[in-house]
Amino acid sequence: MPKTGLSEAIQDYLKEIYKLQAAGGRATTTAIARAMGVAPSSVTAMLKKLAALGLAEHARYRGVTLTEAGERVALEVVRHHRLLEQYLAETLGLSIDAVHAEADRLEHVLSDELEARIDEALGFPTHDPHGDPIPDRELRLEHPPGRTIVDLEPGERTTVTRVPDGDPELLRYLGELALVPGGSVELASLAPFDGPATVRSASGEHAISRRVAAAVSVA
Repeated sequence: MPKTGLSEAIQDYLKEIYKLQAAGGRATTTAIARAMGVAPSSVTAMLKKLAALGLAEHARYRGVTLTEAGERVALEVVRHHRLLEQYLAETLGLSIDAVHAEADRLEHVLSDELEARIDEALGFPTHDPHGDPIPDRELRLEHPPGRTIVDLEPGERTTVTRVPDGDPELLRYLGELALVPGGSVELASLAPFDGPATVRSASGEHAISRRVAAAVSVA
């Protein structure tokens, strides 16, 4: 398997760099440090190691990009993580605010055989409980263009497709508002001058900040 022999720290860095790139941003030292909660000096040291291993290319002041080998390792870790999240939610009944941390702990020790069994048992899922796409067995992953609640027209009703997976408190809040993947949402109004968005969901009408509204993807 591609990540054999690589430390968990290396795998974690590759995953975070991939996620930053997939989100359309630059994987700079500062962005990586913020995402992983480490010092920039630690990131710099790791980027040198990734470059030496042929997993990433780092250009000063321009950030880091993964090589093909680095991207495959990252995608394998992402696949493990999101399959585990789906298994924990669907089979064991964990809430979506709890599965991320558990999957973080298990993703590095999941064998290829168990990965395949979980995939088959779940019916080869394409998305995890938060709505993120799961790489297939060939590590192919599509990022279809999407929009968020703030992109809706007032009165437009649609379905929530994705919520952020890294903030349990935010996920619990969204769960209370019924703003979860598969749930229905309507934009009632969007206040001017960066004011709040008023939405209608299965739990009623709610005013939420634009930051939260912009974090919830819809069909």
